[in-house]
Amino acid sequence: MEESLAENSIQILVVEDEQEIRELMALHLLRQGYRVTECASAEEALIELEKQSFQIFVLDWMLPGLAGVDIIPKIKEKNSRASVLMATAKTEPHDIVMGLDKGADDYITKPFNPAVFVARVKALLRRSHLDSDKGSQVEEEILLAGLRVNNKTYEISYQGEKLHLTPSEFKLLGALVQNQGVVLTRERLIENIQGEGINVVGRTIDTHVFGLRKKLGGWGDRIETIRGIGYRVKTEAL
Repeated sequence: MEESLAENSIQILVVEDEQEIRELMALHLLRQGYRVTECASAEEALIELEKQSFQIFVLDWMLPGLAGVDIIPKIKEKNSRASVLMATAKTEPHDIVMGLDKGADDYITKPFNPAVFVARVKALLRRSHLDSDKGSQVEEEILLAGLRVNNKTYEISYQGEKLHLTPSEFKLLGALVQNQGVVLTRERLIENIQGEGINVVGRTIDTHVFGLRKKLGGWGDRIETIRGIGYRVKTEAL
């Protein structure tokens, strides 16, 4: 059964039994704004597969219990549009061929460069037309817990009261609300407010967020700081 996909909510499952490697992969993916779930075994991955939908699976081959390649058919049966990236120390040509024959969409061998790893993930997303940055449309008006953001008139109000934001603050808040629930890196937020004749850096983003929280009052508590990565807007009720 194929799962419907919400824009800007790319979810990735990383299955790796070596904690240091698993956490490193997860960190680099989180910095790109993706949602990441970590598992130390194929058995744990199968449990997660039943609980939620993932667009990308990063699988080690040699795992305790079931091998990573053994669950690829189950992944494809659950969601045929999901992509699988094998990340493994098995480097022989016949291993690579076997992994791809089993249904993997790409194969990267350890040790790998983190930048190359992230590039492979992005390539898989582009290939399957799932990249949240590609083809996404900005909603004309967004309502969230009393906050109204109109991207056509550039007006914003909270509980019916109009708020006065700077252009940078409006762009920043608009990006966070449009991608509610998704971690946006400082780099991505910088891209959203560039072009105003100012030198936008990570510290500038932090300053804008501080200002936004003050102007938004209680709603500002929804803007979460993800240490070392960026920010996101909570989707659950406060």
